Amino acid sequence: MGNVTVIGAQWGDEGKGKIVDWLASRADVVVRFQGGHNAGHTLVVGDAVYKLSLLPSGIVRGTPSVIGNGVVLDPWALKAEVDRIVAQGVSVTPEVLRIAETCALILPIHRDLDALREDASGAGKIGTTRRGIGPAYEDKVGRRAIRVCDLAHLDQLDPMLDRLCAHHDALRAGFNEPPVDRQRLKNDLAEIADFVLQFARPVWRDLDEASRAGKRILFEGAQGVLLDVDHGTYPFVTSSNTVAGTTGSGSGMGPGAAGFVLGIVKAYTTRVGSGPFPTELEDETGQRLGERGHEFGTVTGRKRRCGWFDAVLVRQAAAVSGITGIALTKIDVLDGFDRIKICTGYRIGDTTYDYFPAHAADQARVEPVYEEIDGWEGTTAGARSWADLPAQAIKYVRRIEELIRCPVALVSTSPQRDDTILVKDPFSN
Repeated sequence: MGNVTVIGAQWGDEGKGKIVDWLASRADVVVRFQGGHNAGHTLVVGDAVYKLSLLPSGIVRGTPSVIGNGVVLDPWALKAEVDRIVAQGVSVTPEVLRIAETCALILPIHRDLDALREDASGAGKIGTTRRGIGPAYEDKVGRRAIRVCDLAHLDQLDPMLDRLCAHHDALRAGFNEPPVDRQRLKNDLAEIADFVLQFARPVWRDLDEASRAGKRILFEGAQGVLLDVDHGTYPFVTSSNTVAGTTGSGSGMGPGAAGFVLGIVKAYTTRVGSGPFPTELEDETGQRLGERGHEFGTVTGRKRRCGWFDAVLVRQAAAVSGITGIALTKIDVLDGFDRIKICTGYRIGDTTYDYFPAHAADQARVEPVYEEIDGWEGTTAGARSWADLPAQAIKYVRRIEELIRCPVALVSTSPQRDDTILVKDPFSN
């Protein structure tokens, strides 16, 4: 029995939270390995709805959950999230939640810089969540980050603040902002330190022991492959690598840790924020998809842009991330459509493409080439076996498999935990 890595294979918001929660019943440990609290994972369990950003989705089941070193951690956002789900009856203790002591911290100055840059960018806005994720990753790579382990040594913080503030004070001056209030920052860190440190551990060692003991490890990605800083629609991307290969570096495990790579894919396509979107529908059909799919960002509340399924982008995401199988979500949103379109290629002038061009100017010019199929009568909502699906819905799933060159392992038919059709158990690889 092996490990499983769950990643989004589109622009995020594919329904990873439900799938990870569903798989967590089969896992011994759940690990977040990249991103920050810009992630938004919604879990629906009966009448209860849990909205998570930093906490691994396994936490709701009580599965031991790890925030790996590849995550950038906002300690105040963490506390607010923990307080919120504890109030919902979820137990969050150091036995259940463990945080890598080498996680870089997101500080108030990172949130400030994120907002200042976006406000000054005009038409060049990237559409960040303004939560400081990008600036925090910049400081990590620039070797001036404050990390979780530094919270235990606040008396030795001044040399680190010298390096950090030398960078941020210059940037803030360019926006006519005052220098960093160092004493306030130190006070803020002192107030939050004990809360974070209770969870801090050398989690690489815990994961190594779990692996040697033959335990099942479930890795949970944030955002989606098309937002990867290298492989996504740059510059309209996140600031980390979202592909499955990041599991090793973002958790402290080796490159073979990923195991079965499960790509989560909506039966149509959505995107939040700026950037290219070849199959976007700015008409009644797009509005219908958005309304039926309740397409609003878990973190930001922003309305998602909606369009037809783009097989070219998903095929590309599957290739660059080594996806073993996909979990197809929200197929029930397509119930009742007379005709359904699938993008099978692109055209720029007289040139056709079977991949998404790298340059932003070309990405903005592509026109989708569509294949149309009949919709289906009846409903897929709540289906838990192939026998419950209309024949035409099965035909749609099979056509997606052909076009993306990747088999379907799971089909999700509602937000409810158990409304899932299991085709192949990812843990049985």
